[in-house]
Amino acid sequence: MESLESVRNRIRKAEYTYKRKPGSVMLLAVSKTRPSEDLIKAFNHEQRDFGENYLNEAKIKQSHLANFKITWHFIGPIQSNKTREIASHFSWVHSIDRIRVAARLSTQRPKHLPPLNVCIQVKTSEEATKSGVTIAEVSELAAAITTLPGLRLRGLMTIPNQASDFDEQKRPFRALRNVLKNLKQPYLDTLSMGMSNDLEAAIAEGATIVRVGTAIFGPRKLPESRCLDNKTPFEPK
Repeated sequence: MESLESVRNRIRKAEYTYKRKPGSVMLLAVSKTRPSEDLIKAFNHEQRDFGENYLNEAKIKQSHLANFKITWHFIGPIQSNKTREIASHFSWVHSIDRIRVAARLSTQRPKHLPPLNVCIQVKTSEEATKSGVTIAEVSELAAAITTLPGLRLRGLMTIPNQASDFDEQKRPFRALRNVLKNLKQPYLDTLSMGMSNDLEAAIAEGATIVRVGTAIFGPRKLPESRCLDNKTPFEPK
C-alpha cells in the first residue's frame, strides 16, 4: 500500500527532524468503518496495530480476522454497558475519562488475559462536545487507575481541535506532554496524539503513538453505523 508506506515515511522523517529515536513512534491504523479487506491489505504490508471506535463493528472484524495476529485498540467513547466486551476484546483502550468506567474494565478483564493497557483521554482544547477529563483532573484519575489490578495505566491521549498552523498544532500536544511529565510516574510511557493532518507536530512534541486513518485508507465513504464485510473468516496468506 503506497499510502501506508507514505505515512511511515512521514513518521520516519519527523523522528529524524525532531531528534526522536528511530522507531520510537508507533503507527496505529484507525480502521473504523473500513471493511476487513482493507485491514488485510494493511496487515499484508506489516501493519499490526488497528484502532476501532465502535464495539459492534470491531467485533465483526475481530471474528473475521481471528487468525491474524492483530493488536486491537479501542479509541472511541466508552458506554458503561459496553465495558465487559471492550475488556474482553481489546489489548488497549485509549479513551478512559471516568473512574467508574475504569473500575468496570478492571473488574471485567478476563483473568487469563494480561492487564488491559489504558490511556486517560485529556481535553487540550476548549470544546464542550469533546470527551475527556480536564488537565486539572488528570492526576486524581491517574492515581485511582493505578490501584485497579485489571488495568495498566500507560499514559495519556488527546484529540485537539484541528489547526492549520504548525505552532498552533503543537500547542495542545506540548500541553499533554507536560501533563504526563508532571505526573512523575516513571512507568508511564505513552502519549497517544496526532492524526493524519498533524502527526508531525505531535511527534515534535513527544508522541509515542499516532492514530492515522484517512491518510492510510482514504476518506470514509460509509455511514459510521455500517460495516460491509464478508460473513466468513479470512485466512492469512
